[in-house]
Amino acid sequence: MKKSCRSLGVMVLSFLLSFTAFSQTVTLTGNVRSSGTNDVVPAVSVAVKGTSTGTFTDDKGNFKITTSQKPPFTLVISSIGFDSKELVVNNPSEFVQVDFVPSSTLGTEVVVSASRVPERILESPVSIERVTSANIRNTPATNYYDILRVIKGVDVTYSSLTYATPSTRGFNGSGNARFNQLVDGMDNQAPGLNFSVGAFIGLTELDVDNMELLAGASSALYGPGGMNGTLLINSKNPFKYQGLSLQVKQGIMHVDKKQRASPSPYYDWGFRWGKVVTPKFAFKVGAQFIQAKDWIATDESNYLAGDASLNQYGNTKAGDRFTDPNYNGVNVYGDETNSDLNALFRKTPTQVAPGVFLPLRDVIGIQAKQAYAANPVAGGPTAAQFAGLVDNYLSANRADIDTTRAGLVSRTGYRESDVVNNNTLNFRLSGGMYYKITDNLEASLVGYWGTGNTVYTGSD
Repeated sequence: MKKSCRSLGVMVLSFLLSFTAFSQTVTLTGNVRSSGTNDVVPAVSVAVKGTSTGTFTDDKGNFKITTSQKPPFTLVISSIGFDSKELVVNNPSEFVQVDFVPSSTLGTEVVVSASRVPERILESPVSIERVTSANIRNTPATNYYDILRVIKGVDVTYSSLTYATPSTRGFNGSGNARFNQLVDGMDNQAPGLNFSVGAFIGLTELDVDNMELLAGASSALYGPGGMNGTLLINSKNPFKYQGLSLQVKQGIMHVDKKQRASPSPYYDWGFRWGKVVTPKFAFKVGAQFIQAKDWIATDESNYLAGDASLNQYGNTKAGDRFTDPNYNGVNVYGDETNSDLNALFRKTPTQVAPGVFLPLRDVIGIQAKQAYAANPVAGGPTAAQFAGLVDNYLSANRADIDTTRAGLVSRTGYRESDVVNNNTLNFRLSGGMYYKITDNLEASLVGYWGTGNTVYTGSD
């Protein structure tokens, strides 16, 4: 019995040792740089030749690859804009320094999703504008949506600091429901609003790989929502972009003190972490926090509108709420509605006796006569004389009273600061898990969440 147990133990130990030897892996690290400038080259594909094992360099050009291949083996290094290179590795423990030779090739840039299949940008059936992550990093802007302003044929409407609406065809406005915005193929519309709110609940800036803009109608590819164009935003794949990235933007606003009593700070903090756990599984997480004091509409000029005979639409006139009963402030809301009190004064029927109705103007005249007759002014006109003066005034000014606009009185409106919270706050979280089923098939589970406060301009 003891001999049998001893033999079984030896067999198990031998199996474990053989399994360990079989599954032994090696880890190789290195760096890729340009041979001409010695600048690091990010997002370079590094693969073991003849296998599906591979990785990509990070933003600093570094890479780390784990393989079960026994040395010597060959690394294949490739990237757009550089000549492909093969490197034989004899000792995996040594650091590998790769000098990449730049090359020029016209028209080889690949569009990921414009026609739902990878293809060359010059062979795409629609006009495409492509924005890369390098373009986003080099653009001095508050967020990646700002770079769309410089693309030909694009109009961007800003409702607030963190909410922008692009369009490429027809009239634009806040909340354009005829312009598609897809993040990793998912519609970026906000539930309940039926339109996209830009980057407010989308990708964090560090996780944007590229943007592809289909100018003009793209309904044949992406449905009726693409009448004014389609924007495709693609996130970074952790198999390609690994490591920890941090971004801090600081600024100052309202230095002229016209809208606020003192300047206010601007904060934009973000991070992203991507990691390849095994050659087939990778994950990423990211977050971004934005806080600022948004702009306030403070133009309280008296808008001249509502009278076609004056032909002065778009102009202003003198006066404010205390001096003009028909005041209509440019950035004062709710005071657009007014009433003509002269019309009320001359037309409103008033009962003065059972079955007897007179215009309010005449009633006021009768009451004025009665009041003066009851309390005449010492040394003044008699009651009959005063009655004659009232009749003469009403008769002489009847035409003016019927046509003048001096009787217009508007509602009391609200300043924008009374109805809008201009404290901009935006917090976004994102994450994803990726699994390579085969070399050409990958499954992913991603999620995006955002909250905060921003301003949406509904009409004007």
